[in-house]
Amino acid sequence: MTSYTLGQKYISPIKPERGVFPLDHEGECKESMLKYMLCLSRHDNKPSNCQDESKTYFQCRMDRNLMKKHEWEDLGYHHEQQQQQQK
Repeated sequence: MTSYTLGQKYISPIKPERGVFPLDHEGECKESMLKYMLCLSRHDNKPSNCQDESKTYFQCRMDRNLMKKHEWEDLGYHHEQQQQQQK
């Protein structure tokens, strides 16, 4: 992945691996991130109470290539599907 250009080392960018979150320098997902953080603060920092907000945030990041695209089950949302099927 590296090459030398006139004696300077150049590293070509690659997509982030799972669990690696590059910074959102442009603030593309800032609104969904803030909604998620507000939800956490309202629910004593219990992420299980903010699954809709976290899913929206992950979707924003995946849509803008700020994280690798994954199936929802891979991100821990499989139990949510089971609950919906039981209703």
